[in-house]
Amino acid sequence: MTATVRPRGTDRRFTTSDGTALHVELSGPRDAAATLVLVHAWTQDHREWEPVLPLLPSGVQVLRYDHRGHGLSEPARPGTATVAQLADDLAELIGELAPAGRLVLAGHSMGGMTVMALAERHPDLVAARAGGVAFIATSCCDMDRLTLGLNGAAGRIAMRVDKSFGRMLTRYGKDHLPIPAPLARPSVKWLAFGKKARRADVRAMTDQFLRAHPRSVGGFRDSMSDHDRRVALKNLRGTPTVVMVGDRDRITPVHHARVIAEELPEAEFVLLPGAGHELTYERTREVAARLNRLLGS
Repeated sequence: MTATVRPRGTDRRFTTSDGTALHVELSGPRDAAATLVLVHAWTQDHREWEPVLPLLPSGVQVLRYDHRGHGLSEPARPGTATVAQLADDLAELIGELAPAGRLVLAGHSMGGMTVMALAERHPDLVAARAGGVAFIATSCCDMDRLTLGLNGAAGRIAMRVDKSFGRMLTRYGKDHLPIPAPLARPSVKWLAFGKKARRADVRAMTDQFLRAHPRSVGGFRDSMSDHDRRVALKNLRGTPTVVMVGDRDRITPVHHARVIAEELPEAEFVLLPGAGHELTYERTREVAARLNRLLGS
């Protein structure tokens, strides 16, 4: 593996073994006994965790980063826009930036799928280091049958549109979608948020969506359709785990979270009334409280 970390103010660049440069944010004491690894969602980036940061303990190292094809990281190279590759990227990041000490792994949506794939592909790392896991608005299977909360014929149409959108993105030739943010925000609000979404939160998520690399995120959407890591979850049994979901989540709905909880019967299951998919924004205090509990704070 060739891995380099180059400080640039608060910005670090980590180069993976296949030569892809990832944007990394590292805060807290480097000699901390525990590192909290925050793994973001599809079409978002490390900024989705910013509301949570002020509520975390100061003595913990916090590792955030942008997946390849997201935020300030480089696009995914051909054939690498997969959840499995994201797990390998995460393993490399941990090996370089948090090589010792206890880990608490928190993943939102595709970030949670990445943590599951880490348990599947790097079980020794997880067994030796993981002291806690948070699955936030995520899924272990059935991502190929999303109805976006719609029923009957409308749900079937939503499934077709979802798949067509992913395929369209993989063929898109530009680095960013040329959609004016004001036009994108109503769709983002309907799809990703529950009741009483704050305007600033919708703006923040829309900005992240429009920054993501279209071909990369299209490939990741295809990979998520094949995501089935129920077996991999067995590698996390015995690890303190929390599963959080909003009852208005259209992307990874409640029954997806219940499947995770069934595979991890000792996990804490948290159902958040009125919340949608964006729990780091919509239920910041609840998310932070569970992370602090896993950290032992």
